[in-house]
Parts: sequence; C-alpha cells; structure tokens
Amino acid sequence: MQALLQFIERFTEFLGNHYLLALAFLVVVTLLIITEGRKAGKSITTQQATNLINRENAQVVDIRPKKDYATGHIVDSINIPHDSLPTRLVELDKYKDKPIILVCANGQHAGTYAKQLKAAGHNNVHRLIGGISGWRADNLPLVK
Repeated sequence: MQALLQFIERFTEFLGNHYLLALAFLVVVTLLIITEGRKAGKSITTQQATNLINRENAQVVDIRPKKDYATGHIVDSINIPHDSLPTRLVELDKYKDKPIILVCANGQHAGTYAKQLKAAGHNNVHRLIGGISGWRADNLPLVK
C-alpha cells in the first residue's frame, strides 16, 4: 500500500515537472484513438477470421493487387484489388447478409476500404489484423 502511495506521489510530481510532455502524450493518445475509431470494420485476429469463415460462412475479400493474390490467398477468397474496389462494389452486394473479411498485405489499408463498404450498406465488415502476412505468420493455409 505504501509503495502505491509513493508511486502516486512521484507520478504527480513528474506530471507537475513535465506537464508539456504529459500533455503531448495525451494529445497523441487521443489522436490515435480518433484515427482508429474512424476506420470502419472491426479488427479481427486470424483465429476469429477462421471462426467467422467456418461458422458464419464469411466471405473473404482480398484487396491486394492481382500479382500478389496469385502468389497465395485464403481459400475461397475473391480478389478485388483496392484500386478497383470503388467501381466493383456492386459485385459484393450479394454478400450483404454475410460477414465480409477484408484482407490486405499487412493489415494497414483494409480500414479505408471497410469504410467504403459500410457506406455501401454492408454492416458486417471486418479487417484482418496483420493482413495476409499475419495469416502466413500463423501458418494458416494459402492456395495459389
């Protein structure tokens, strides 16, 4: 208990001495939360993705370029490269009642496209954390 009180006292002193640093930290954390919140679609792990695919018949949409898709992709996924997604959204209308999992190379770009799908009326959109790289890292199967 005394250690906790001592920590709180030192932390308070640190904040008083370095208020600009503490303020900068709070601003960065706030901006990070806002940025992540603006991305549409829930981030899911490879295990959660596997469960969605097997239990809820989720449709995997790989948004990598065709040449990357050809080197290996998730079974039964469809390839709609990110640069053509806005013009090919109609192709995904038949999956409005199913979960959609967006897969990119490393999980960084799927959020932007998830937002477009949400705007087009898809309510059950997910982003694969780590993208296809995370899938490979977990030694999950890919087909060519």
